[in-house]
Amino acid sequence: MTTLIVALLAGLSATSLGGAGLMLRRSRRDARVARERALAGTGPEPSAPQGDRLLATIGQLGGKVSGGKSSRTLKEQLAAAGWHDPAAPAVYLGAKAALFVLSSVGLLLALLATSLPLALQLFASVFSGALLSFVPNVVVSLRRARRRRDIDRHLPDAVDLLEICVSSGMGLDAAWSAVSDQIRGVSETFADEMELTTLEISLGIPRADALRHMAARTGVDDLSSLVALLVQAERLGASIADALTTFARSLREIRSQRAEESAEKMSVKLMFPMVLFIFPSLLLIMVGPAVIQLVKVIGSK
Repeated sequence: MTTLIVALLAGLSATSLGGAGLMLRRSRRDARVARERALAGTGPEPSAPQGDRLLATIGQLGGKVSGGKSSRTLKEQLAAAGWHDPAAPAVYLGAKAALFVLSSVGLLLALLATSLPLALQLFASVFSGALLSFVPNVVVSLRRARRRRDIDRHLPDAVDLLEICVSSGMGLDAAWSAVSDQIRGVSETFADEMELTTLEISLGIPRADALRHMAARTGVDDLSSLVALLVQAERLGASIADALTTFARSLREIRSQRAEESAEKMSVKLMFPMVLFIFPSLLLIMVGPAVIQLVKVIGSK
């Protein structure tokens, strides 16, 4: 019976991981298709592969669960994770509902063959369903954190390139587009966000609002500071090149201070593995032979 339960849980876990993989595969396609639709207007849509059909079915389920409505917070969280498609909230809710139902029903059918009380069977089924329904939450949180780290890591390079382009005489919009093309080689995530901002500006959204939208989507503090600096410099008529130079210098100083802080914390973090793993091994190597000889001497007497 234990083997059956373990096999069932392993199958449900594989199913949930597969669904998460499909959601990850669709993220970049969603952003690209959104840009193509906005630039090209109406046109024939590409044929959807099997994975997209499955996601469409899950989205229909999520639409029925949510009644066709989703909270603004959920949309912002999914946008921060890279899912800009309007159907993303429905797919997210549908995945949670599907995992809950499949896990609960599957485990309940497996437990019906046992002699456990019915109340315990129902509790275990509902608990497993509730547990697996949090898999989409974990996927979204991990993806948001990964995108933030990627943007935060490549932001200093983007600021330096932006400062060089503006200092050479390019306008801010042209410099922004040039930097987005150049940064794509090292960070597609950052490049997609910059291109999405350029697209919003080309569609008539004020530059300040488009920059603020990017800062809100990504959730990176340093990027929010850059956006505030650009908006303030444009509003006051100050030199954007000088402002970018000052910001790049302060950004490098902040990164240096963060690196020093991480290095100082490293000694404290290394204490736990040293106490748990290294010190016992050294103690065994140094004291072990003496203990063996002592046991032999005592045994011979």
